[in-house]
Amino acid sequence: MATDTAQSIFGASMAPFKSLQETVPIAMDMVKRGKFKLLKTFLGPAYDGLVLKKGKQSKQSFMHADHDICYDWTYAKGRNPQIDRLYEAGKAAQWNVSTDIDWTKEVNPLDIARPIIPDKFCPAAPHPMWNKLTPHEQAVERQSLLAWLLSQLLHGEQGALFATSQVVQSIPILDGKLFGASQIGDEARHVEVFHRYLAEKLEKRYEINDNLFVLIEAIMQDSRWDVKFLGMQIMIEGFGLGAFRAIREIVNEPLLEDIMLYVIADEARHVHYGVLALQEFYSKELSEKELAEREDLAFEICLLLQKRFLAHEIYEEFYGQKMTLSQWDQFAYDSYLMQIFRDSMFDLIIPNLKQIGLLSPRIEPLYRSHGLLRNDLGKSAPDMKNEDYLLKVR
Repeated sequence: MATDTAQSIFGASMAPFKSLQETVPIAMDMVKRGKFKLLKTFLGPAYDGLVLKKGKQSKQSFMHADHDICYDWTYAKGRNPQIDRLYEAGKAAQWNVSTDIDWTKEVNPLDIARPIIPDKFCPAAPHPMWNKLTPHEQAVERQSLLAWLLSQLLHGEQGALFATSQVVQSIPILDGKLFGASQIGDEARHVEVFHRYLAEKLEKRYEINDNLFVLIEAIMQDSRWDVKFLGMQIMIEGFGLGAFRAIREIVNEPLLEDIMLYVIADEARHVHYGVLALQEFYSKELSEKELAEREDLAFEICLLLQKRFLAHEIYEEFYGQKMTLSQWDQFAYDSYLMQIFRDSMFDLIIPNLKQIGLLSPRIEPLYRSHGLLRNDLGKSAPDMKNEDYLLKVR
């Protein structure tokens, strides 16, 4: 596995600063647009993730969390009946990674006759160099691509596990605390199932993508429960849900398809809960200025999700000597796979932002100018059924 090593910022080399400049055009754009509060939110995590490579530096990373803890002495369960119903549904839908998943199913990630990812979904397949690879080399790249995708989802699930734990402490609604507690169990199960699949079936795991580290650290360190909730429950969970349904549709692997059905059902419940809780809070508790700040944050996260998850770890492992990083970025961004992921992700995220009041006429033109908003906005989480989450791209 290709890894990045942290470089000293006090040495003669300017590589870390060059890396920061190349990897964070979004931060540069924040300065141009005068979004200094948002820059403050992301600058520290960007330095930690992109320059110091803290997500890849050691076996553990430590982040500082500063948030209030809210006790509810009324124990007023059922104040939000919709969240209460989701809590009951979550309790009834628990599943066991050890017994409900058939781990005896054989998985051959290097199968040439039945590729685990069809060529049309492999970013490198349209490039002339792909045809110069042997069938085994192509199979290794397919295995690695799937391992990279699932590894990032694994890391995101660990972030969701911690963020949900924090929100349970801070959210002022008992129904939210109870549902959040059930979600913690869900997230733990997702960490378990993806780690086991990577270890036992793909036998390969990648470190966290630097940009995902930046996003998770920024969310974890924010002291406001609703911002933490927005970043994780709407944005990262929406990102994950879009990825889960895309992966389930493109892979040729029955065991992973089964796993994704379980995970998608859980994640749909989580996002639904996020929409209900924030819709109520944002409509009643925040000023216009505070709402605009949340709108700006959600937009910046969308830009980060749209432009920065370009599988640099795959580039370093297989293509670092064959093309420049900027060439790879354009190549990966334009690939059919990434188009599917972006469409799947934003088809879920954008309607939910509108539902919670974060897609006002002020911000909507920015989404349109970046290709993030379709004319047909689609359904938000409260209006979606399980079958709506199944994607058809083949």
